Amino acid sequence: MSVLEESTAAVSVVSPGRRRASFRLSPTAAFVGTAIGFAALYLAAGAPTPLFLLLEEQWAFPAWELTIAFAIYAIALLAALLVGGSLSDHVGRRPVLIGALALETASMVLFVFAPDVGWVILARAVQGLATGIATSAFTASVVELAPPRFRKFGAVVGSVAPAGGLALGALITGFAVQFTLAPAAIVFGALAVIMVLALLVVVFSRETNPGRPGAVRSLIPRISIPRAARVEFAASVPVQLASWMLAGLFMGLVPSIIRDVFHIDSGAVNGVTSFVEPAAAAVAALLLGRLAARRAVVYGMAAVLLGTGVIVLGVVGGVLPLLIVGGVIGGVGFGASFSGTLRALAPLASPESRAELFAGVFLVAYLAFGVPTIIAGQLIAPLGLLGAVLLYGAAILVAAIVGLVAQLRLAHRTRR
Repeated sequence: MSVLEESTAAVSVVSPGRRRASFRLSPTAAFVGTAIGFAALYLAAGAPTPLFLLLEEQWAFPAWELTIAFAIYAIALLAALLVGGSLSDHVGRRPVLIGALALETASMVLFVFAPDVGWVILARAVQGLATGIATSAFTASVVELAPPRFRKFGAVVGSVAPAGGLALGALITGFAVQFTLAPAAIVFGALAVIMVLALLVVVFSRETNPGRPGAVRSLIPRISIPRAARVEFAASVPVQLASWMLAGLFMGLVPSIIRDVFHIDSGAVNGVTSFVEPAAAAVAALLLGRLAARRAVVYGMAAVLLGTGVIVLGVVGGVLPLLIVGGVIGGVGFGASFSGTLRALAPLASPESRAELFAGVFLVAYLAFGVPTIIAGQLIAPLGLLGAVLLYGAAILVAAIVGLVAQLRLAHRTRR
């Protein structure tokens, strides 16, 4: 039976001569549509990156406000994760995703009509809240909607969607900035339509988690990691720090590096350069999905170490190709390690606590993605851009070394 036939077959008879449609997407269609919706959420997150420098030139606001506009997204996302990260474990996946996608659509409309940087910051805050509410629910939903033959692939999709979405968002907006007269209206108008379509997919997909009591209590800010997953989660923390700090470097600082270090003022170059690291991460997560989870994380941390070193050499030497090559190497490491982390953790949580576990994972990830970028932005004035980037690169290297050692020790312990 085809996907379309499976989807349209769900009709229940209420009484003779009267039928009530109870349309539901087939398992395969729901899985694919939800995965695409998850990726679209992060495509929207990556889209503003090449746009910020253009807005800075048009509206003439201070450089520190540019850092705030980038980082407020991560801060709002963290707040939403802390408050609502486990909500879908209690009320079900669909209500949480429907509300989050409606909020995301509103943020896209704010971007389209923003008259100044204050409204852009507001739009990023609303977007961060929507993404924080949706991320753990989307990750759990993709794993649970995956048909049996794609069950392991569901965890891989959970790591591919964020990285792939960030990459495509930056690339598309970069070319829109370079080749169109109204990039914000075009990009965010299209994204608003996509969010509405994603919302419809959720409405017509089956509920994968019936929920459990305690929804109101779950809104008290806390992160609880299931006992069976705590050792694995602790070993993943420095891995997450290194991987997502590297992503933050490309999404938050690279456009300024391109302009101020390499003296290139091009939306397309900004988009392509911001694209390479998360794109390599998405491809690596997809292709290395069959690799054992622990091995993927170890190889990923080694690649993050190498890639970060090449990036620093490229910035110090003023060699743009080295920056791009380092981004590709580091992106492969990001994708391998993040995919391996999710695949190692997913089986250690029951369905009713899975969203809460993933909320903990993304809490660490977005702390690493946003907070160091804010700090680096504040250090640009006293240290200069080059000094701030060198310090940022050193922090990534330290976290990657600690993560690699933690994973090797855990692997040795498991073998014993």
